[in-house]
Amino acid sequence: MVYKFGMTTVNTISQRQRGRPREFDLDQAVEHAMQTFWTRGYQGTSLPDLLDATQLSRGSLYAAFGDKHGLFLQALDRYIEQALARLDDELASGDSALAGLKACMEGYVARTDGAAGKRGCLVVATAMELAADDPEVSVRIAHFFDGMKARLVKTLKRAQKEADVAKHVDPVASAHVLVCFLEGLRVVQKTGFTSGSNSAAVHALVDGLTSRR
Repeated sequence: MVYKFGMTTVNTISQRQRGRPREFDLDQAVEHAMQTFWTRGYQGTSLPDLLDATQLSRGSLYAAFGDKHGLFLQALDRYIEQALARLDDELASGDSALAGLKACMEGYVARTDGAAGKRGCLVVATAMELAADDPEVSVRIAHFFDGMKARLVKTLKRAQKEADVAKHVDPVASAHVLVCFLEGLRVVQKTGFTSGSNSAAVHALVDGLTSRR
């Protein structure tokens, strides 16, 4: 299966409803749906929930997205696109590759705190809820984690060239560990872990990457 990632470039859709043209912002509808799915989960989100969130009629929603699943796929695409863009920004935010990596990890810790932490990660929640039985979802989840890992591998290799990460560190294996750790934070935080303990774990990981033995 080939998955072409990216949001649709169509911003508005006009349809006839009760004899008059109706126009709405497609991006805004997908954004509102994404927020609803993120809060409630796929199974926990009803069609009335989506109609209320998007302010669309049933006919408009079906005409634009096909069905609930079609809308969810676009919402998931949007979430993934935003998450990878944020990762790019964080990794590029420091004056060195290691500084960018630290900013990324600290960003994940911050997003596990408070109301955001209770909400968790839409990708992780969707992976647990749907990925095993839904190929269209599964390929999107794989795209996200592959993209995240590739960015971390690139950053670790840069940090090694800058002599900030130890030469014995395997960038590919370490990037895999970081993906598991960072996304795992979004899960364990729901069980009562403190941001202090998460920060300490981040520091321990960084120490392991930079230690010269």
